[in-house]
Amino acid sequence: MSDLDWMKQAYSLALTAKDKGEVPVGALVVDEDNRLLGTGYNQVIKTQDVSAHAEIVALREASKNLNNYRLNNTTLYVTLEPCCMCAGALVHARVKRIVFATRDLKAGAAGSVYNLLKGYPLNHKIQIDEGILQKECAMLLEDFFKSRRKLRSGN
Repeated sequence: MSDLDWMKQAYSLALTAKDKGEVPVGALVVDEDNRLLGTGYNQVIKTQDVSAHAEIVALREASKNLNNYRLNNTTLYVTLEPCCMCAGALVHARVKRIVFATRDLKAGAAGSVYNLLKGYPLNHKIQIDEGILQKECAMLLEDFFKSRRKLRSGN
């Protein structure tokens, strides 16, 4: 499968998050043989767990499936640029590559606000590719937050 095919699956996971009232972010981990190892979508509200971001959920599942906390030679596909927490987990897991759809200009840690995935002073460098399904993923997030603000204001 191609990067676009995997990102479409991540987008589908983001829609699941949205349907459950969570911030619509989806992620999945794929190995070097193009096998799906783990999937995740935001579940912070459902689980009352601040660490239940899509990336962390996908990393946990992939680690269980491999029976290893190291995810060498894997790629993480995610609909939104990872935050500092998720970027740190990606570095510690030794993910080889990340593909994200749209930037997070408020909390992104893959170059937008911070850059934790490029190595120094950390001990692992991750290849970053971005922009696949950017418009679709950005609109999904924008529409989600517009509707949340509308509900809060009573309009």
